[in-house]
Amino acid sequence: MTIIIDPQGSGISGNMIIGALVDMGADTSKLKEVMETSAGIVGDVDVTFEKINKKGIDSIYCHVEMFGKKDHVHYTELVDKINALDLDEDVKKTSLNIFKRMAIAESKVHGKSLEEIHFHEVGASDAVADVIGSVWAYYSLNLNEEKIIGLPIAVGGGQVKTTHGILPVPVPAVVEILKGLNFVGGPVASELATPTGCAIYAEICDEIKEFIPQTKMDKVGYGAGSKDFDHPNILRIIQSKDTNESDEIDVIETNLDHLTGEEIGYLFDILLDAGASDVSITPIIMKKNRQGSLLKVISKKSKRDELVDLIFKHTGSLGIRIAPNLHRGLAKREFVKKTYEIEGDEYEVTYKIGYVNGEIISERPEYEDLKKIANEKGMSLRQVKELIK
Repeated sequence: MTIIIDPQGSGISGNMIIGALVDMGADTSKLKEVMETSAGIVGDVDVTFEKINKKGIDSIYCHVEMFGKKDHVHYTELVDKINALDLDEDVKKTSLNIFKRMAIAESKVHGKSLEEIHFHEVGASDAVADVIGSVWAYYSLNLNEEKIIGLPIAVGGGQVKTTHGILPVPVPAVVEILKGLNFVGGPVASELATPTGCAIYAEICDEIKEFIPQTKMDKVGYGAGSKDFDHPNILRIIQSKDTNESDEIDVIETNLDHLTGEEIGYLFDILLDAGASDVSITPIIMKKNRQGSLLKVISKKSKRDELVDLIFKHTGSLGIRIAPNLHRGLAKREFVKKTYEIEGDEYEVTYKIGYVNGEIISERPEYEDLKKIANEKGMSLRQVKELIK
């Protein structure tokens, strides 16, 4: 399955992303709770969802109403507050990545370090609600398991009044966030692309294309913007069935002969946390019969440069091999949740099911779900596996 984010017509914002994901099936009651609770680390909000019509297109409008004056918050303080939230670790990690993108953009624009940066619009309670709400909805629909394609963003034009004064559209922070990505001015003299929306887009998109690729559409969601124009002010997210079962990846390799086992283990975790699709370490014999290890990393194209930089930084390697645009065959994947009662408590376990030609070839419970049960019940993973058979 492929997900296509289409901001060509009217740009992108956090609440437009949320509206489109709700239109695709995200649970509004749980999403409202997550957004209001998360925003509470900065200020109180009330979240509502409404189906509205934008120039003939039914869409979902997510409205975040703030109570009282916006609070300003330093980036480092915001990181601590988000880490303390009772949320899935993947949701927190991706949300923090998005805020880091915005913080880096702000720091470059204002010539300050990340420690000095404090947010205005970006750090307000509505932005916290938009970022964490978008990410929670994204994971709740299992879109993290799919390929995400972004189309060029319409950024608008003219000028906009901000806490920094009157700025040109797109505002400097948006320009920084979208460096290396495709965007276009217009089609109206108004701000269409917000820093929040652009940072979410930049974080979750695996690839940016000029046009929609050959595909078979399965579902579409429309998220509404707050403004009204002569054209539909909506963001479109398309869920499609892949026309083939293949994927393009980059394979990154380097030989290691000077790192300890602990250092290699630390590197392994660093690369996975940074978005590597897979990491493997293989013992090898190098020249002059030296024992060493072959580090092999499978990466999506969008993550390749970041992962290469991390390998250089953490290994001191003088050369890294990259085999780009390799194709890999993919079995169709589906995620199914099952509920089990264990010692009087109910637990949800997610199973990853693989299909080839309509037949199930594998059905495995997700490690994180088993780990949670084992930790809470003081059991071994083997015991948990036996209980859920």
